[in-house]
Amino acid sequence: MSKEISTDFSYSTAEALHTNAYLWAPALHTLAESIPPEPSGVRRVFDLRCGNGAFARHLESSGFEVTGVDPSKTGIEIGNRESPSIRLEVGSAYEDLAARYGRFPAVVSLEVVEHVYYPRIFARCVHDLLEPGGVAIISTPYHSYLKNLVLALSGKMDAHFTALWDHGHIKFWSVATLTDLFSEQGMTVERVIRAGRVPIIAKSMILVLRK
Repeated sequence: MSKEISTDFSYSTAEALHTNAYLWAPALHTLAESIPPEPSGVRRVFDLRCGNGAFARHLESSGFEVTGVDPSKTGIEIGNRESPSIRLEVGSAYEDLAARYGRFPAVVSLEVVEHVYYPRIFARCVHDLLEPGGVAIISTPYHSYLKNLVLALSGKMDAHFTALWDHGHIKFWSVATLTDLFSEQGMTVERVIRAGRVPIIAKSMILVLRK
């Protein structure tokens, strides 16, 4: 008997992922200093792959007007239940989101690009969602020669690059490769922030990109 395999990353709670401990503060600070309020006083941001809406709720509580999408139906259901004032809908970077939602001064996407099968489509979507001069905050696990060497020497390489995680990481980015990905779209890196631990073995990196 055949069984249908679900590709929907399923959420069961509204709780934030563990990455909030080291990613949310620098991402929020960077957004706050990168995009001034519009004449209406709002600061609009698009949360690409918003999951269960945890970071979107954090942004709203910090004064941002948030729109977000995620392909997970369970994630969006939880997000809408917890924060009905935020526009959270099912959607993905493989769609023409700019035609659906318009353009924004800022796009944020935390710990997403490492899960994406077609990263160039993802990068094009980020570009198209941004207004001219807009800023993108993109985070992903940090990789470098020295960090990978430390992982190998510590015996933790298999755990870090595990193939046993459903919906896990399929791309492993360095600063150089992620810069190249967005440079193809005409975007420039303004800053690289290493988050979690000391910089040389940081857990994640945040690229601050300008259209």
